[in-house]
Amino acid sequence: MNLNTVAGRPAPQVDQSERAWWLRALAVLQAPAPVFVALRDDSQDAAAARQEPVTAIAILAGIAGVLAAPETGRLMDDAAMDGLTAAVVIFLSGALYGLVVYWLGGAALQLAAERLGSRGTYRRSRHLLAYASIPLIASLLVVWPLRLALYGRDVFESGGKDSGVGGDIFVGLELAFVAWVAALLVIGVRAVHGWRWGRALAASSLTVVLAALLLGLVVLILRGA
Repeated sequence: MNLNTVAGRPAPQVDQSERAWWLRALAVLQAPAPVFVALRDDSQDAAAARQEPVTAIAILAGIAGVLAAPETGRLMDDAAMDGLTAAVVIFLSGALYGLVVYWLGGAALQLAAERLGSRGTYRRSRHLLAYASIPLIASLLVVWPLRLALYGRDVFESGGKDSGVGGDIFVGLELAFVAWVAALLVIGVRAVHGWRWGRALAASSLTVVLAALLLGLVVLILRGA
């Protein structure tokens, strides 16, 4: 029997391209430039291969962002909010937030890059932003288990044991991971477009401004709804 066939049909093969992009999600933390250079291939097949990794990255980064938000530190002030409910709220809010930032942030990056001469696609801008945000997932895996082990549900309550110096240290760590994201964004823009550092920094800075404006507009619309 031919082990490569099942019932006369070719057996399913592992998509090596998609596996490569999952591995690049780890590699970007150590050697980011080659990962972003690989994004230059924006063919339909290449984009399809990284679609699932990119979606997972956006959702996990969104969860990390929601966990770091000040409002989450008051989530369990309501006595009716138990741990399971809080986890569900954080997951759903994080997934929604991550996907919104992925689309709007990608649009901001595309606008900024086009302003400075890029001819790349909106899709590639979204994917670049996703891979640049991977340090947020690292914070989710490194910082939060330690924080929860030390403070438990106090992390989600006002005036808990995490108030004071201990809490400030963890805030500082979160900001360090955000700075890492910013650095990867500049590296990514430079690698994808082959630009000089100054041009890449200008595009990244403009992206942050435009993304803040777009997200602020969305918040105003939702509040007015």
